[in-house]
Amino acid sequence: MVVEVRLYATLRRYTPTRPNGVITVEVPAGITVLDLVKKIEVDPTEIHLIMINGIGCELEKIICDGDRVGLFPPVGGG
Repeated sequence: MVVEVRLYATLRRYTPTRPNGVITVEVPAGITVLDLVKKIEVDPTEIHLIMINGIGCELEKIICDGDRVGLFPPVGGG
């Protein structure tokens, strides 16, 4: 199955060939967000918010074919 992954802000450095942070990944059925994160070699400790199709979820959530997975780092500022 195929999913779209969108990396935001500082996480975009994990996709240097895609500066917009959007990649398409082929994954096996039954994969979790954590499995996906490991597959694309993103450090899970850098992820603060996960969205699947616009809905917040956790690393244990199972991904379905065609899902859009958004990964967001913590936001800093002052």
